[in-house]
Amino acid sequence: MNTRFHIRLGLLLAGLYGAQAQAQTTATSTAEHDSSPAAGVGDASFVVEEVLVSARRQGLAQASDMLTSVDVAGPGLVEHANAGYAWELFGRMPGVMLTQFNQGTTSGKLSLRGFNGEGEVNAVKLLIDGVPSNSNDGNMPYIDSVMPLEIAALEVVRGTNDPRYGLYNIAGDANIVTRSGGSYQQVRGGYGGWGRYDLQAVSGYERGGFTQNYVLGYVDGDGYRHHSHSRKHSISGQWAYDFGGGQRLAFHARRYRAEAQEPGYLTDADAYANRRESYAFSASDGGERGIAQLSLHLDLQPSTQLSWSSLLYRNQLDDQRFVRFSAGVSQQERDTDETHYGARSGMTWRPDWGLLPQTLVEWGVDAEWQRNESERYSTAQRQRQTQTRDQHFAFNVYGAYAQASLRPLDWLKLVPAWRVDRVTGNFHNQLNDSRYPVNDYGLIQQPKISAVASLGQRANLYANYGRSYQVGIGSASYKIPPRTTDLKPSINNGVELGSKFVPASWLNGRIAIWRQTASDEVRRKLNDPLGDSENVGKTRRQGLDLQANVKALEQLSVWLAYAYQDSEILVPDPAAPATRGKQIDHVPHQLITGGVDYMPMPALSLSLELNTQSNYYLERTNNTGQYGELFNLNLGATYRPWPQLQLEAQVANLTNEHHEYVWWDGTQALHAPAATRAYYGAVKLSF
Repeated sequence: MNTRFHIRLGLLLAGLYGAQAQAQTTATSTAEHDSSPAAGVGDASFVVEEVLVSARRQGLAQASDMLTSVDVAGPGLVEHANAGYAWELFGRMPGVMLTQFNQGTTSGKLSLRGFNGEGEVNAVKLLIDGVPSNSNDGNMPYIDSVMPLEIAALEVVRGTNDPRYGLYNIAGDANIVTRSGGSYQQVRGGYGGWGRYDLQAVSGYERGGFTQNYVLGYVDGDGYRHHSHSRKHSISGQWAYDFGGGQRLAFHARRYRAEAQEPGYLTDADAYANRRESYAFSASDGGERGIAQLSLHLDLQPSTQLSWSSLLYRNQLDDQRFVRFSAGVSQQERDTDETHYGARSGMTWRPDWGLLPQTLVEWGVDAEWQRNESERYSTAQRQRQTQTRDQHFAFNVYGAYAQASLRPLDWLKLVPAWRVDRVTGNFHNQLNDSRYPVNDYGLIQQPKISAVASLGQRANLYANYGRSYQVGIGSASYKIPPRTTDLKPSINNGVELGSKFVPASWLNGRIAIWRQTASDEVRRKLNDPLGDSENVGKTRRQGLDLQANVKALEQLSVWLAYAYQDSEILVPDPAAPATRGKQIDHVPHQLITGGVDYMPMPALSLSLELNTQSNYYLERTNNTGQYGELFNLNLGATYRPWPQLQLEAQVANLTNEHHEYVWWDGTQALHAPAATRAYYGAVKLSF
């Protein structure tokens, strides 16, 4: 990390510390008489932004029940955000890294715990209202279909001890919870930098036990760089009926369509001379993406001690992309057509045992059947020249888990769990009409255990161990020659030790240290015609997380999250000995988010938000330089002259810093500059 980064960060943290000191001084007189609830032994979750809870929950375990680093945020985190894509909203969540490609429909993604966002190892399970929403390669195209105004909560679970999910849940999971129930109508229109405007409308109707929720969204903009116009629209609806007594049936439907140009990547020579440039050879780059989701949700309560929840879903992804990465290669057409069917069912039993009060036992099963097609062509100005890939493959995963929540002592809670997964499928290469079976990974066993202990009235100590796994994706899941023997899954063993504390009414925080090791980690070859993977070796990721919220007054709050992460190749692939002891590419050591929220009067709120990271290496030998340092400040204001009208303004990248995403194509560094300072305004009406 260079000196400039340290200076800017130090000045900003000094400002945050000053605000914190003022808050602490103001709160001293009230802290002595504090009656707020203690940290307790119930969980290790951390509330980033308040989430409203309307009733006691009786169903399956939720994110906040996981005894690991869990962060939950309500709509206050996102309702004023001028985000082009929903993945950007996770930038305020602690320990989350955003990778911003800025390439049309391939705009960006989030990652956790020392895994990068390159698409080589996709280590985050994405869910939308509990519906698994990863594509076959583990990427997150479905996240683009969610509009910020419809979000009720964001949930991020970091670690390996969550037994609810198997596939893609290597380093954690992220769930987007949308609005459900209620009676409301809201419309938000915004306009800002680089000609981007958006229109969102949400509506809820509730009468008796029947609820309806609708969302319409449209976003259009030219983009910061030349040849980066994009347009997208989304529509979704939820219909639910509550029969009473814990019985509920709901149906969700979502449809999304986007089309966008791609500005491409710049060389070292041009990346800083004309950041908005797009080369002539990228003039026909771009793509279209279509997404559809259907899901049926059923909750039953056979008795006061039993809860049963089930889910059926269908995901459809249709993606076409034309891309030319540099002048020395030809344009590619990449076509993806995926249909995923899935089912989940789980039951929770809360026995009334006097010797072990507050006992909970939960078990569940799930299955996903994927039917995937992947085609690629060598093209010139979007005209097909040669087909380089024509793959049709079935990929199926069956899983089951069980966990128990036990309270053997008043100050101690234990949660042992076990998950097992099984993979099946087949592969058909239609270019040469060859067929291959999936690797027989066997039963993939994943033991997990968690504990949390009270350290008095204002702190707890939690620890966990968990095992997650990685299997091949795309063609790497199958025994395609020269592979003739079954591969084993890469096993990830993770441990974490942390503490959540509330030392005073005006301060709460969390500190955690963690480590995750992987045996025989593999990564996708992103430009490989076959879509194969390559071995990375034995890896170790470890780090430190610090989080704190300071709130002295209703008018003033300060928040800060710091994450240190280290990713090292311990035992390299024999074919890449130069990577021994080196850092995994595109993983910065430091991630920091923070900010100040201030309400000088009831109708006016001001915010200053920070998002920063140190630089990273571009490839596994660490010999091609470091890039990617980020320092971004956003200033926002919201004014509500009367309850039905809200006016919003934001200055993004307040200090006009130069940010960029950089990758190594094997011969050179290629740059995708991000936007400089921009201004946004919006009007929201509530009826």
